[in-house]
Amino acid sequence: MQQLDGKIPEGPLVEKWDQHRMEMKLINPSNRRRFNIIVVGTGLAGASASASLAEMGYNVKTFCIQDTPRRAHSIAAQGGINAAKNYCNDGDSVWRLFYDTVKGGDFRSREANVYRLAQVSNNIIDQCVAQGVPFAREYGGLLANRSFGGAQVSRTFYARGQTGQQLLLGAYGALSRQIAAGHVKLFPRHEMLDLVVVNDRARGIIARNLINGELEAHAADAVLLSTGGYSNVFYLSTNAISCNASAIWQAYKKGALFANPCFTQIHPTSLPHVSGHQTKLTLMSESLRNDGRVWVPKNAGDQRPANDIPENERDYYLEEKYPSFGNLVPRDVASRNAKQQCDVGKGVGPTGRAVYLDFMEAIRRDGREVIAQKYGNLFDMYRNIIDDDPYETPMMIYPAAHFTMGGLWVDYNLMSTIPGLFVLGEANFSDHGANRLGASALMQGLADGYFVIPYTVAGFLGIEGNSDVSDDHAAFKESIQAVTNRIEKLLAINGKRTAEDIHRELGQIMEDQVGLARDEPGLKKAIEQIRALREEFWQNAKVVGPANTYRLNLQKAGRVADFLELGELMAIDALERTESCGCHLREEYQTDEGEALRDDQNFSYVSAWAYAGDDARPEFYREPLTFENVELTQRSYK
Repeated sequence: MQQLDGKIPEGPLVEKWDQHRMEMKLINPSNRRRFNIIVVGTGLAGASASASLAEMGYNVKTFCIQDTPRRAHSIAAQGGINAAKNYCNDGDSVWRLFYDTVKGGDFRSREANVYRLAQVSNNIIDQCVAQGVPFAREYGGLLANRSFGGAQVSRTFYARGQTGQQLLLGAYGALSRQIAAGHVKLFPRHEMLDLVVVNDRARGIIARNLINGELEAHAADAVLLSTGGYSNVFYLSTNAISCNASAIWQAYKKGALFANPCFTQIHPTSLPHVSGHQTKLTLMSESLRNDGRVWVPKNAGDQRPANDIPENERDYYLEEKYPSFGNLVPRDVASRNAKQQCDVGKGVGPTGRAVYLDFMEAIRRDGREVIAQKYGNLFDMYRNIIDDDPYETPMMIYPAAHFTMGGLWVDYNLMSTIPGLFVLGEANFSDHGANRLGASALMQGLADGYFVIPYTVAGFLGIEGNSDVSDDHAAFKESIQAVTNRIEKLLAINGKRTAEDIHRELGQIMEDQVGLARDEPGLKKAIEQIRALREEFWQNAKVVGPANTYRLNLQKAGRVADFLELGELMAIDALERTESCGCHLREEYQTDEGEALRDDQNFSYVSAWAYAGDDARPEFYREPLTFENVELTQRSYK
């Protein structure tokens, strides 16, 4: 078993990042014009990195699969973004944000990375305010805050229920300025299909023009992947349908290690799955748990309408079980408890797989107008989808696949195991451990793009210099041929099942065996089922050509082929980790009270996997986690 070096700087935790910045190489502003950087993805991490690096003078090429960067999935984030401003004077600090994040991740994340995230969080708010992001404000004009799960302070900045959209528009404005100035060349409707590596350094990518099918070679001195997470491996998730894992998966196949793939977050506040025809699930922001109370009927099988069930026959199970945090326990805790209530027959709605989120008390206390000001667009979304009025009757919610804490392994500088390949935001594994606290995803994306990568990519380029490989190098030609062969292989299957149908079956396997709860027999079964389904895909998938057009089913087929391989790796990783931590609940490892039972002696590490061939078991690496500043304790939110 080989061990990985995260390249954590020496010195006290609170000084590591500042000292590291002072020690890294710098590049003279006039010399930055000599460097070309590729950024794949235009969500918060990608857009902020592209804008920042171009502003500094680098030549940037930015790629996105959408028709505009504004359609990146960051736009769907609703509830808010954390920062340790302590505007509410309730005891918050950088240290408390750091501790809450490490604890929320069930002590499976790097202390140094998490502290840096907390440290730069305040700069993010200042940056976004300067861009004109319309954060909510108190009556006196100060920025407003609200609470999120896993914290006992109010530190979440928000713009009603559309915070991600507003933050992305701020980053998009900065990016557009650089596009207009000619410092960023934007490639919309382009999908990265391969990473080109020469002499153990990332040299560029192969991208497919999704409109005409043309394969393009793009060389650069560094490549930044900011392509988001992989929750769509579950088929039904809160992610946009176009979200996929293909960019990071191709990097994995070229030598980048994949870390903690089994750490996938199941969000407790999604709309329930009610039909076999659904292709995605819709998120209701965690911010709703500030004023909404979660409950189920006390008696199993009670099918009365919610408003007909009197107060003394309602079970506010989170408030009862976790009095200190109540409805604002972390996502993994809330999700597990919702499943437990439904498993014993107390679930509500037509399927029995839902719980209530009730705002009646808040409306009586504060008035409908106040609640509408806070959550109006979320209530409208619920009413439009469910055809029920949450001002009059409780919402129905149930856990759904949402965020992925796993991703490509990166060191402290956000560089993967392939020199010159950096990974930002949700595409890397580095900050959230086994469970991400709410309102931390936007924080990580913008921290990586605005305040980390400008230093660390300069530190790399300042030492390694320009790449000596151009896009006419033989490696690019070989990569284009490999991509062409794969596309032709997909088109030649000519079977009877659509990629969508196979993806749906994969999602069911993942949800049943690698979802909210896992056990050894189920994981072994999942590995066998996924392998059989992958064989079925390559023998019986129906992919319609030709390849030189805007062919959605070809895009889908390539992404599903990658999901089939990734799903197997997730099950292997979950089987290997014989403990429960955060969102990884192995049913064999629980406390007497049904909480996740960690094994710090044997599993206090990052698991990382190296590609060893399509039919070979991946090679296992680990990065030991050391905790010098926080005490490893059994998480308690009671």
